[in-house]
Amino acid sequence: MLEADVAVVGAGAAGLSLAHRLADTTPGTRPPSTVLLDAPPGPLRPPPRTWCFWESGPGRFDAALTASWRHLRVRRPSGAAIDGDIAPLRYKMIRSEDFEHLVAHDLAAHPAVRRLEATVETVEDVPGGALVRLRDGDGRPQVLRARWVFDSRPLGSLPAARTTLLQHFHGWFVRTARPAFDPRTAELMDFRVPQPADGLSFGYVLPVGRHQALVEYTEFSHRPLSASGYEAAVRHYADEVLRLGELRVLSTETGVIPMTDAPMPRQVGESVFRIGAAGGATRPSTGYTFAGIQRQTRAVAAALRQGRRPVPPPAHPARSRAMDAVLLRALDSGRADGPALLCRLFAHVPMRRLLLFLDGRTRLHQDLAIGLRTPVGPMLRSALELPGLPRRPFDTP
Repeated sequence: MLEADVAVVGAGAAGLSLAHRLADTTPGTRPPSTVLLDAPPGPLRPPPRTWCFWESGPGRFDAALTASWRHLRVRRPSGAAIDGDIAPLRYKMIRSEDFEHLVAHDLAAHPAVRRLEATVETVEDVPGGALVRLRDGDGRPQVLRARWVFDSRPLGSLPAARTTLLQHFHGWFVRTARPAFDPRTAELMDFRVPQPADGLSFGYVLPVGRHQALVEYTEFSHRPLSASGYEAAVRHYADEVLRLGELRVLSTETGVIPMTDAPMPRQVGESVFRIGAAGGATRPSTGYTFAGIQRQTRAVAAALRQGRRPVPPPAHPARSRAMDAVLLRALDSGRADGPALLCRLFAHVPMRRLLLFLDGRTRLHQDLAIGLRTPVGPMLRSALELPGLPRRPFDTP
């Protein structure tokens, strides 16, 4: 039987972030022995992704950044631009393969963290810890006993919720023949794309040079598109809206992020916890997850170093989650026009303050001021009906 102080199940953003923090050494302390369980190549391993977040000053993972920006832009359906300077914040983009390379390089210097390629079959509580039953890379069954287990694998099904939308997207990393991008500005939301019958959609452009950028189509709705539907949507955005001209697609990314007011249990046993999206790290109203992961994993690592029970904290304040539930309901019911609502927020709230709000770092009076920039009637009606709405399972497509 393998033994460790900590088992981290899954080597996506959450699992790698926690392992990286657990490898930190504090003078006079011993880091916990940790086994990071990574699924073998195949359907259980997360596909390549791009993660975005914002922070001020240098960050823990800056060496892996693809690019960062202090200027952001939102475009109205008419094409009119809303520009903002978010200094001292920077909007940062990191690609999963670069993040994994950085973490793997750093972990190689810390023998307290061992990485094991295995398929996890079950995780169960036992007195004084938990057992992780797995199959190694050769298919042989093994058992890992750990004092604490942190499971970052995606949930098999979403908990019951009053409202659940999907943020689904498809993007191209492109290189254009002509200089088509402004590398100083990230296009956060471009509403010049056709809107779906239910929900909302927008384009997204993250330039890394005059000729190269991530060009993406994003939609908030109940169902993903077909592969051909995504290709057509991105092609239309690149050709008809951005008018990029001749281009080469270097790589692609596709993803689906649940936007739900369902409570996400962070503790599922005496010694077993969930982290990452499965542990509520995703901000329900936006789909941003990376910053929430860092808050959770930083707190867990600190608790373990201090000998406290390492329960992952909520990634977002209760007030933020309550406001998100109202917004999701207003969008899902059709009471609020999504593009108009979001453009109004970006036009009337300084972008830096809006990003701090999305991180749950604003005060109550600032939250109320931001709320007054939304359509008050539809939002108030949505808030009043929420307590009476039943929570229903989501019919996963």
